[in-house]
Amino acid sequence: METLLADAEALSTTVVDLRRRIHRQPETGLDLPLTQAIVTGRLDALGIAYRKGKGLSSVVGTVEGGSPGPDVILRADMDALPVREESGLEFASQVDGVMHACGHDTHVAMLLGAAELLAARRDRFAGRAILMFQPGEEGFGGADLMLDEGLLDGVDAATARAFAVHTTAAFESGTVNVRSGPFLAAPDALEIEVSGRGGHAAEPHRTVDPIPVAAEIITALQTAVTRRVNVFDPAVISITRMQAGTSHNIVPDTALLQGTIRTLSPTTRATVHGVVERVVQGIAAAHGATARTTISPGYPPTVNDAGATELIRAAATDLLGPAAVRVMPAPRMGGEDFSYVLQRVAGAMVFLGARPADLDPATAPMNHSGRVVFDETVLPLGIALHVAFVQRANPVGGRPDQ
Repeated sequence: METLLADAEALSTTVVDLRRRIHRQPETGLDLPLTQAIVTGRLDALGIAYRKGKGLSSVVGTVEGGSPGPDVILRADMDALPVREESGLEFASQVDGVMHACGHDTHVAMLLGAAELLAARRDRFAGRAILMFQPGEEGFGGADLMLDEGLLDGVDAATARAFAVHTTAAFESGTVNVRSGPFLAAPDALEIEVSGRGGHAAEPHRTVDPIPVAAEIITALQTAVTRRVNVFDPAVISITRMQAGTSHNIVPDTALLQGTIRTLSPTTRATVHGVVERVVQGIAAAHGATARTTISPGYPPTVNDAGATELIRAAATDLLGPAAVRVMPAPRMGGEDFSYVLQRVAGAMVFLGARPADLDPATAPMNHSGRVVFDETVLPLGIALHVAFVQRANPVGGRPDQ
């Protein structure tokens, strides 16, 4: 493993440059022509075959191993967020209101570095390494669209494996954070519109005020989660926006609540959806109001396969030593569309800690913040993790060759 890590370290200047080029010109959604051009240009330079997406700016590259074997899919998401950058970095975003605030620029750079090492190490793994460069992770379901466009064409899903690294400022730099089973949540969007009867604020008894009804709904939803959901299969409901009224002396006709529901299993997901509807309708009716509840399903939960998780835990331990590999005691409640791939192929996602050492863990800006900063020294570790997973999943001669 020392050789692999040294080879990855040798690519540090190249991958940092790639990361910064992508960071300066972030793109959102499914159409990422600039980012796609950087990816294809690098694959062309490496002599790696690829195909582009038809309806989105995806790229699927293929590195053939030295002998037949199952396929390993390596995923890097490429899109940025509609966030104004406030990091103060010299290579900060040049696009106002758009930033790589979730580290996807690092994911692309790491996978391009891994592509170079895999091409140079074809004789050290069997099967194929399939390089999945994906747009539209941030709410656009790009992974699902890539599956629709034939990502798994020619792939035996029963024997294939899938792997993704996600950099995060939530964990200590240089740590690899793993977990088998539920890893990330299903993020569903929630909207509740409470309708009453407006009027003069001096005579509230002549109105059906939707604001206290909405406030009671917010409180009741928090209680409902703690009393109706198994604590060992948790759920989170967060109301993040409330909109009502136009003036200090007018009772409005309506109040709008928006938020998110996060769950880790289909059973609890269905339970919570039902609980929300009953609570909203019951409280509205009790006050003589009406309400409309809209739940827009998000990505499925991200569930790591036990065998794939063990592969990467062992590989990371060999690479970095046991102290750097942390088993997460619980899932995180964020969401990821890599979940669509893991529904079809056994695999795993890991968090690569990238919080700069000089930042206080209690106050360091997190992913999705306009002030977040990622430690670029972890990029070689991410490169090596991709390669190590392929070599351990599909070893030549039946054993990992480092």
